[in-house]
Amino acid sequence: MAARIDFLDNAQTVEAALAAAVRDGGPFDTLVHAVGPLVAKRFARTTLEEYHEIVDGNLRSAVLAARATLPAMREAGFGRIVFFGMLGSQETRPFRGLSLYQASKSGLVAFARSLAIEEAPSGITVNVVSPGDIREKTLAREHAGKRAARNPRGRVGSYEDVADAVRFLVAAERDFITGTIIEVTGGLQTAQD
Repeated sequence: MAARIDFLDNAQTVEAALAAAVRDGGPFDTLVHAVGPLVAKRFARTTLEEYHEIVDGNLRSAVLAARATLPAMREAGFGRIVFFGMLGSQETRPFRGLSLYQASKSGLVAFARSLAIEEAPSGITVNVVSPGDIREKTLAREHAGKRAARNPRGRVGSYEDVADAVRFLVAAERDFITGTIIEVTGGLQTAQD
């Protein structure tokens, strides 16, 4: 089943679309929230529309998706939720040109970690995967290994690197790992100019 949901729509429309998806295809025991628009520009050049796009797209969408899927997970006594952060979002590490994006992702991490504490007694884990600079979203690991990058690993990242972290966190036996952040960055710890 696939459903197209515009997370930038008004909250009632998004909630109705999510409720329909859960009703028609659920209940779901796994939520991988890989939503999040990125606007890279200095704060002085951003607009109020971009603020809403970034915060609603990254944080509000996660809240609405969790609200839609958590009731069935609680009832089943099992659930896995993985949100996508970004490098440094758990530390509110600043990056030039990413003030709104970083703020929304740091808020998302705070939400995820609080949710992890609240939902743990119900058998639900909530974690965050924070990809580094993975510019080519369809590049396989085999090809990524042949391209140099300015990170300690020395190669660009691939979607498979990110998918491995997600698969690890959503496995049924991962019931003791919750509230954590896995950075998939090739060892990159700070922004490189």
